[in-house]
Amino acid sequence: MFGTVIVGIGIAGRVRIRDLLSPLPSSASEKMSIKGFVSRRTLDNQQGVKQITLEEALNREDIQAAIICTENITHEEYIRKFLDAGKHVCVEYPMSLSVAVARELWDLADKKGKILHEEHIEILTADYKQLKKEVSGKEILEGTLHFTGGPFQPGFGFASFGGIARLTWLVDLFGELTLTAAEMEEQEESKYMKLTARFLTKEKRPLTWIEERAPGLGRVKNINFRFDSGTLDHIPNAPKEPVGIFMQDLNWFGEKLLGQVLSEQLQAERRRILHCLELADRIKELCQKPAQNNL
Repeated sequence: MFGTVIVGIGIAGRVRIRDLLSPLPSSASEKMSIKGFVSRRTLDNQQGVKQITLEEALNREDIQAAIICTENITHEEYIRKFLDAGKHVCVEYPMSLSVAVARELWDLADKKGKILHEEHIEILTADYKQLKKEVSGKEILEGTLHFTGGPFQPGFGFASFGGIARLTWLVDLFGELTLTAAEMEEQEESKYMKLTARFLTKEKRPLTWIEERAPGLGRVKNINFRFDSGTLDHIPNAPKEPVGIFMQDLNWFGEKLLGQVLSEQLQAERRRILHCLELADRIKELCQKPAQNNL
């Protein structure tokens, strides 16, 4: 059994507690048992689980793993502390706000012989899985992914990191990308922002990611993917799956802890994550140098 602690009690942290208390039968998540939660606030018991201090979580021998559900800007600090303490780590995406730091963290995990798992629930939804089936085997000619939503919460980092789930979609669907341009439009008074990033696939096909956020904007993903065989202009609906996305991710983390995931899968996942973080870094760099935003 892997004693596990939750760090951060927001929506995701509470869902993680729920799933650890009721693991999927005959799955890797049954090998994890919750030992407490850590929060900067002083809280009552959560679903019967007691609050413990960070120091206790780091030092207790019956805690072997941490699931980090805090603001993006705090991920690096918590990952380092738990890895240094000899614990396995599951963390919400992105694990850090730079690719260089992410490489350091994975090197530290390797040195300690521990699992560092970055959660990616956005590619575990039923709708995304159906979209991937629709795209599979087709030759993309050009495409756009346009996301709208409310303003980022404090602590999310630059928009290319706060919205990195969309980058993950594009890379997972179409392979590694080359960034060609990026620009940011902001209106501070109205809390409006629009990030536009342009890429080429390995076959030199253009893709565009637009992240548009403002108060009152609905949380919507719009796509327009033109293939040699036709155009896909909406995300296909798919029946709801019996296992939730957080539970799917918990099982994936558990399988890694148990050594049930092939090395090739682990390396491919790491390459994808680091590639997305590298793109996010480069987008940030270009947007902060508007006079040089064309490559």
